[in-house]
Amino acid sequence: MAAPRLSALRLHLPMSTTVAPVLVLLVLGMMLLPLPALALDALFTFNIGVSMLVLLLAMNMRSFRDFVAFPSILLLTTLLRLSLNVASTRVVLLNGHTGTAAAGHVIESFAEFLIGGSYAVGVVVFLILTIINFVVITKGAGRVAEVAARFALDAMPGKQMAIDADLNTGAIREDEARRRRAEVAQEADFFGSMDGASKFVRGDAMVGILILLINLVGGVAVGTLQHGLDFGGAMQIYATLAVGDGLVAQVPALIISTAAGIVVTRVSTDEDFSAQLSQQLAGGGQAFFMVAAILVLLGLIPGMPHLAFLSFAGLFGGLGWVIVRRQAEAAKAAAAAARPEPTGEVDWSDVPVIEPLCLELPYRLISLVDAGDESDLIKRIRAIRKKFVGDVGFLIPSVHIRDNLQLPAEVYRFLLYGAEVGRGQVLPDRLLAIDPPGQHVPVEGIAVRDPTYGMPATWISRDRRAAALAAGYTVVEPAVVITTHLDHLIVQHAHELLGRQETHELVTHFKTRFPRLVEDTIPKLVPPAQLQRVMQLLLEEGVTVRDLRTILEVTAEQLARNAQPVDIVAPLRHALRRQIVQSVFDDATDLRVAGVHPDFERLIDQAIGADAVAADGTIEPHLARRFLEEAAAAVDELEALGLSPVLLCGQRARLTLSRLARRVRPQAVVLAMSELPPTAKVDFQRVLCQPAGAS
Repeated sequence: MAAPRLSALRLHLPMSTTVAPVLVLLVLGMMLLPLPALALDALFTFNIGVSMLVLLLAMNMRSFRDFVAFPSILLLTTLLRLSLNVASTRVVLLNGHTGTAAAGHVIESFAEFLIGGSYAVGVVVFLILTIINFVVITKGAGRVAEVAARFALDAMPGKQMAIDADLNTGAIREDEARRRRAEVAQEADFFGSMDGASKFVRGDAMVGILILLINLVGGVAVGTLQHGLDFGGAMQIYATLAVGDGLVAQVPALIISTAAGIVVTRVSTDEDFSAQLSQQLAGGGQAFFMVAAILVLLGLIPGMPHLAFLSFAGLFGGLGWVIVRRQAEAAKAAAAAARPEPTGEVDWSDVPVIEPLCLELPYRLISLVDAGDESDLIKRIRAIRKKFVGDVGFLIPSVHIRDNLQLPAEVYRFLLYGAEVGRGQVLPDRLLAIDPPGQHVPVEGIAVRDPTYGMPATWISRDRRAAALAAGYTVVEPAVVITTHLDHLIVQHAHELLGRQETHELVTHFKTRFPRLVEDTIPKLVPPAQLQRVMQLLLEEGVTVRDLRTILEVTAEQLARNAQPVDIVAPLRHALRRQIVQSVFDDATDLRVAGVHPDFERLIDQAIGADAVAADGTIEPHLARRFLEEAAAAVDELEALGLSPVLLCGQRARLTLSRLARRVRPQAVVLAMSELPPTAKVDFQRVLCQPAGAS
């Protein structure tokens, strides 16, 4: 059963905002107000119970977030112990001459039962407990908290940059980024508070020794001078009370210090302390056998306590045998589950199903998905699919991830319907420093090219992240390299990922919002296969299908005129012209583009004729070659000037020229003049395919 978080134990009191301050004031008031012996018994018992509760909560916490109030609780429990010490000292000095029960039965029981009534033994035991608490537990926990606070503060800039990088890539949303930033700041605050709170416990240990001496010296003086006790009798009574009072306060202090040590030394995981301990010990069956063998050897040495050593050797050996047997059973069950049931006949289950989109990883990259759905790579792939839905307008199939031991050790690849469409290399123990301009100072590492865009990059060691960022590089994790490549590929092949299944699910989803439009058009006017083909043609040219309402209406109107899907692209693009132009130029009105000369367009129109489907295959080779060369040069020139790679031409030749241009420059965008807004001012940076002598 999962351990409850501290927030689940919160008491919903009618006056919850005033209860805590009142309790603090009562604790401080105990230092000034006299308390009867019965109240001391109750409060000392309560103090012991609170310390045990804090220890159990500390052992059950999974992360510092489950017990962020611990530093404040450490202060309050310290104040409670000190207040009880002051109150008990007052009672001991006032009524100690009446006997060892003067300060209550709890103090008397600790003095009589735990130390057998010998105050000399009690003083020694008290000093040992105090030294253990002060020198070992508290000092160690304070040092760990100090180092953790320093590391948390030093790591804050890197964690904040990582959060910003995830936000910029679309892996997380703004609210998730805000939550992570608050969590990073809270972690630094927590360990900083723990560093300071540990000083309270150290001071409490020192005060405990002083209070013991005050009770002992002051009590003997009061007993002999005011109440006429002889020195031996006064020493017996007041020493017993002083030691009992010290022990009844020191035991809860030791428990609280242990809880503080557990909080600052444990590593945050999804498991509590007990689960961590049991799981990690469960993997050490051989270690138990070695311990048992050593104990047997020690037990056989003459003069050693044979019974004790051999008994515990049997205990450790038995535990090791149980652990090894459980591991063997678990391995056998896993192997049986993985082994398919043998069948004598071949059936349809033996027919392989090709996944639409697949990521293959070699053995060195399997660690990127070891954590299953909680792996960073899988989370980022999920975020990429979600981003694609918002940007393009439909849900692509899930990315099937599998291992491929035939691949080189650090090379991954993407398959589209079983055929490779992209591959790249990542080093899982390094970071990729990308230099987009290619002009920064080189950094130490392995020089490569970014697998997505081919930009110059360097695989650097993780400890050089800060230096690379300071030099102006963009530093990303291996998982980001893979998902960025995936994002680029799915946009590039979106038209192939829109299958009949995706089209059906898109229409079904759209029907919930516009039921009448869907019922009137599909399949009466627009067969699903025709709608799929029209959307594929749009996606092939980088036009999103988010506006399915416009696509359905225009397609239905054009199909009613017996138009073919390729003939519907032009009226569809005209209907979607605002979306298309804004995606290329944003809100700019002064457009700097490359244009195609009208005389060359007329040649293309004559070559096309009425065969629009195969238009790019009917052009004379020398015309196509000339356009390809000049289009490539124009796109490179526009991109060098920081402009969008846009070619402008007439409506009829646009589709043909677009197909040709994307052969040499996939990023090229070919627009028709009729698709531009009326207010746009067009400046032709370059004119393609001018006739000889034309200017």
